[in-house]
Amino acid sequence: MAVSEPPPIDPLSMFRLDGQVAIVTGASSGLGVRFARVLHAVGAQVVLAARRLDRLEALAEELPGSLAVATDLSLEADRERLVAETLDRFGRVDVLVNNAGVGQQTSMENETVDQFRFAMEVNVTAIWHLSKLCGVPMVAAGSGSIINVASMMGHVASTPVKQAHYCASKGAVVNLTRELAAQWGRKGIRVNALSPGWFKSEMTGDMDTDESSQQFVKANAALPRMGADDELDGALLLLASRAGGYMTGHSLLVDGGWTAR
Repeated sequence: MAVSEPPPIDPLSMFRLDGQVAIVTGASSGLGVRFARVLHAVGAQVVLAARRLDRLEALAEELPGSLAVATDLSLEADRERLVAETLDRFGRVDVLVNNAGVGQQTSMENETVDQFRFAMEVNVTAIWHLSKLCGVPMVAAGSGSIINVASMMGHVASTPVKQAHYCASKGAVVNLTRELAAQWGRKGIRVNALSPGWFKSEMTGDMDTDESSQQFVKANAALPRMGADDELDGALLLLASRAGGYMTGHSLLVDGGWTAR
């Protein structure tokens, strides 16, 4: 009797998101733009959310089938409208990338209550709220992936870069991710955090060209450099797709070994 050959293995197909709908917040600059392009490249229809509509519309022209929604993530009504417009247009949400965040260097002596509150609203409350809003249709569908963009600073202190509000908020994101994963795992929803190290973005400013900043990174990272533009692509797709189907409640550090010390 002839033995049938096993079907061909195509592991790259597991990273595809064909027919799925992905929301990306903070999609007007930096990592958010890259995330939107990567998700679109593997077949997703992408909803682009940020305050600067002109930038979103320019990106939407580049990514056929995408939707630009001007959104101030600090406002409850805007968060609700973002999800409502997504469901009106596409009828589903499969992937939520909670990427938008704020933070700045400030010593604890000079940090204000308003600064701390604003960081918590954008970096934590907005993630909680959007996860809740998208979680309802995901639970109904029995599937979904939520990716909360935290930071390596949610795992370790950032000083000499002083930003207590940022560290507090990102630490909250890491543990919120664990709790949502525990609540929703049996309902088919995976919730993970992506925790980058030093990558070029609006928040890191001219760090990539500043000599003292570069020396700081080289002295403290096992891989003595900042991350390249494409070095979060694989982690993002792993968490978003079937390739990471058995991962939930995890904070995936992509930090060049910063936290390995």
